[in-house]
Amino acid sequence: MNQFNRRKFLITAGMAASSSIFLKGCLGNPPESISTSTTAIAKPIKLTPETTPETTQVKLGFTPIFESAPLIIAKEKGFFAKYGMTDAEVSKQANWGSARDNVEIGSAGGGIDGGQWQMPMPYLISEGLITKNGIKVPMYVLAMLNTQGNGIAIAKSQMGKNISLDMSKAKDYIQGLQKEGKKFRAAYTFPKVNQDFWIRYWLAAGGIDPDKDISLLTVPAAQTVANMKTGTMEGFSTGDPWPGRLIKDDIGFVAALTAQIWPSHPEEYLGMRADWVDKNPKATKAILKAVMDAQQWCDKPENRKELAQIVAKASYFNVPAATLEPMFMGKYVMGDGQPDIDDFNMAVRYWKTDRGSVSYPYKSLDLWFLTESVRWGFLPKTYLETSKNLIDKVNRSDLWKEAAKEAAIPATDIPTGDSRGVEKFFDGKVFDPENPKAYLDSLAIKKV
Repeated sequence: MNQFNRRKFLITAGMAASSSIFLKGCLGNPPESISTSTTAIAKPIKLTPETTPETTQVKLGFTPIFESAPLIIAKEKGFFAKYGMTDAEVSKQANWGSARDNVEIGSAGGGIDGGQWQMPMPYLISEGLITKNGIKVPMYVLAMLNTQGNGIAIAKSQMGKNISLDMSKAKDYIQGLQKEGKKFRAAYTFPKVNQDFWIRYWLAAGGIDPDKDISLLTVPAAQTVANMKTGTMEGFSTGDPWPGRLIKDDIGFVAALTAQIWPSHPEEYLGMRADWVDKNPKATKAILKAVMDAQQWCDKPENRKELAQIVAKASYFNVPAATLEPMFMGKYVMGDGQPDIDDFNMAVRYWKTDRGSVSYPYKSLDLWFLTESVRWGFLPKTYLETSKNLIDKVNRSDLWKEAAKEAAIPATDIPTGDSRGVEKFFDGKVFDPENPKAYLDSLAIKKV
């Protein structure tokens, strides 16, 4: 009972009237009216026995970064209701640890059924590697929510130290700090997942060992700016809008965008408890169709201004729309003498890039996350040998394809295979999903 009470922060903010869409969030603050919307709320489609969800209810968690936009827009624009998920709830999570705890207990215990995840969290939860008492909670990866939209932000005190995309120029400075007993401190929002990987890759590409040459910390995304202000860390890796907020508050600069490190890289995913999906396959596809509609809406440049206005609300990001909009358009003030960026292709993307589908959960990208986990000693080397079976069990690209066909997504937007092919990084390294060992062997800094 104590565990239930402690986590019962996922509370309903109100019943949704048929003509209005409300957030049911963990903070209990319904968003402001969306009467300023410039595009219409989606109209419900005529459901058939084959497409009528088994339930109209689902609880999905999100954290206040750009990656969550498809879930928020699916709610605000009526896409969930369009496909029969009229009681879908979108609940703000205090941090990634809270999201993990809440998916462990599920909606029946006051938690969530799934939602937005850094990778490979669904795999780690399924394997019982980050759950309490090592309990396995099987999960399914259903879609990728976005690509790009992350950055490595650095405190103003570090200006003029050559800290930029190419960290080889700052290697002597960073290692010199360590020798003086003043290790450079950098944070990510949860260990052993996306934002930990991005800062590790960036540092290692410049010859800096993230496990030896600096101190890595875990700090919730919304606290990163406050921590930088107080001087408790010199850098952080997190999703937009927090690096941009640092610039806006004039307390730092952006050393690198993840779009520079790995263009069109895999970012965060929609993942759900396997038992919920197995019990509600039609509802799962309804959720997927709603998210796909939202991703297509979010990806249109003409919608980005309104997108910024919607997610700016206190119930979502609680950040001024004027701060969010430039980043949504690919406009980044980098700082410390670096040229600013004004390129929509460098912005967060939700549906399609020159690498093809963003939404489709390519299994080859899951393999990169598992391979990188082995690289840093987060997973034993044996996982490379068993990765195919694990990925086939967790990744449900088959459900994505079924949902896409039901939603009449053009065949040209539905990938025919589960591999996106060879991936290339800013430092010249190559990941071939047909030979992950060759990728590992090519890396100079690693634990494995």
